[in-house]
Amino acid sequence: MLLRATLLVSFGLIASAAPAGAQLLTVDHPGQYTQEDIARGSLLYNAQCFACHGRDGDQISGVDLRRGQFRRAQSDEDLAQTITRGTPGGMPPFKLDPAELTGIVAFIRAGFDTSASVKVGSAARGKSLFDGKGECATCHRVAGRGPRKAPDLSDIGLARAPAMLERSVRDPSSALQPINRPVRIVTADGTTIRGRRLNEDTHTVQIIDDRERLLSIPKKGLRSFDVITESAMPAYAGKLSDDEIADIVAFLLTLRRQ
Repeated sequence: MLLRATLLVSFGLIASAAPAGAQLLTVDHPGQYTQEDIARGSLLYNAQCFACHGRDGDQISGVDLRRGQFRRAQSDEDLAQTITRGTPGGMPPFKLDPAELTGIVAFIRAGFDTSASVKVGSAARGKSLFDGKGECATCHRVAGRGPRKAPDLSDIGLARAPAMLERSVRDPSSALQPINRPVRIVTADGTTIRGRRLNEDTHTVQIIDDRERLLSIPKKGLRSFDVITESAMPAYAGKLSDDEIADIVAFLLTLRRQ
């Protein structure tokens, strides 16, 4: 099956069959998650998985299917065996045909978003693009290395599903989370401060400015405090090919620091 090896990569469930040191997203060939696959998986999930895993896939301790968080990382074959054979911990075996197996994994990989159509490429090529042509590493920090101008991506593979990652690369402003919105502040003495909002309460706002300084600024007395809805990150739609974006998405999915 064309999709099986690519769609089932990067997932570990509850079984203990995974070999020590199993890695996430080791596959080197691209896979396509179509809306048809995802829709099929949604129906199957609701029929077979909902009772135990819940609406959002987070009802089993240590597992969050929607966010792609599992107890172990397993290869595609390990995961296929887990689904079809069940686990000693109580997960029953499922008799699925190849299309059903593809669908359920596509649904999980899309973050339970049935409107998504996600292409996931090569993580190795994606890392090269991240560090090189895409210039992502000039702003983003990963595993303690890199600047702090933009959000730290060390665990982005857990925090965001593939569909949202793809959207964030293609059109960052459309996927910008409120807490990460850029701000422009003018203080009482006329000083202009630009940066990225980290936290905010009634009286203060905490930002990291464009010089990478962590600042806590009292709101009282400010001349202006503007939250900008447009991301400082450039949109890569049109700048990178569809295959290159798929490769970057694949690399981002490997970033799963816990």
